[in-house]
Amino acid sequence: MKLRSSPASPFGRKAKIAAALCGVPVDIEPTDTTDPNDSVREQNPLGKIPVLLRADAAPLFDSRVIVEFFDAEAGGGCIIPSSGEARFSALTAQALADGLMDAALLQVYEARFRPEEIRSPSWVASQAGKVERAMKAFEAAPPAAGGVSAPANIGEITLACALGYLDLRFAGAWRAQYPALLDWLNSFAARVPAFEATRPPG
Repeated sequence: MKLRSSPASPFGRKAKIAAALCGVPVDIEPTDTTDPNDSVREQNPLGKIPVLLRADAAPLFDSRVIVEFFDAEAGGGCIIPSSGEARFSALTAQALADGLMDAALLQVYEARFRPEEIRSPSWVASQAGKVERAMKAFEAAPPAAGGVSAPANIGEITLACALGYLDLRFAGAWRAQYPALLDWLNSFAARVPAFEATRPPG
């Protein structure tokens, strides 16, 4: 199988860590979503990454679907608790951290792709507000650790990738303001070697 992604994508990093934890071998295929000739637009009509290419089945996207697939390939319950409150807690943490990454990415895209004269400061502030509220929620209650059979659950994985993206694109400014999250991330990185192994080039 091939995972189409780019080194800086936090959603791609999430899928890479999930594959590593679930023991699913994948080859990483570099992708340029800004290139109109990149075949990713044929594999995912939205032209977004990550996309998982499988030999005898249709491509899978987005990251939420791909991590579900990896979990199923591992027999279930690997990174997504199979039932009960633990399942919904992990999935809700994933949703909040996904939203955090979306809002952070949109701020980056506004500066990167829109000419300065037509940028919207109020829209950027709205995205920054989403990031701040999500960070405060996670600071107050970081996601619970995965069960005995798993070093991390999907909520933890997604939050770690979100914080990694803030380090990459926002110079780690969050670290001074959110000490509980900083301690949590250090603990996660120590438990999950795949986090460091997938670190994007700075």
